[in-house]
Amino acid sequence: MPAERQLTEDAIRSFAEHWYVALDQHVGLADVLALTTEDLEFKVPEDTFLGHEGFGRWYAAVTHRFFDEVHTVTKVEPVIEGDRAVVRVLVNWQAKVWDPPAARSVWLGFDADQTWTVVAGPDGPLIKQYTVNDLAPMPGSASL
Repeated sequence: MPAERQLTEDAIRSFAEHWYVALDQHVGLADVLALTTEDLEFKVPEDTFLGHEGFGRWYAAVTHRFFDEVHTVTKVEPVIEGDRAVVRVLVNWQAKVWDPPAARSVWLGFDADQTWTVVAGPDGPLIKQYTVNDLAPMPGSASL
């Protein structure tokens, strides 16, 4: 299948939803890396992580810190240019976190505005750049 045919609005939307299901389920690192390019640039509020090695450090940290995660994709707006697309992604993220020795976990809820660059891979879209532009807390959310 030609690369241009892989990057459709439907394919990118489905890919974004699949990405967040994988994060919510804390799937194995290899399965998440298969959704990214080797030269990934991953920018989140706390830092920028480069390549699979950098992403692996981020993924290990978040999968050991956050639980009961639910990501709800609210908007996927791709601008497709051949074998790449710039995509605005809006997602609601809710999770729990426990900081020992606290007696209870706390709830986190944020609306994230992101920009992704995806490229056509052999089996569909791959994330090349991922940037969290804004992370707005929901009312009642604990802070990160």
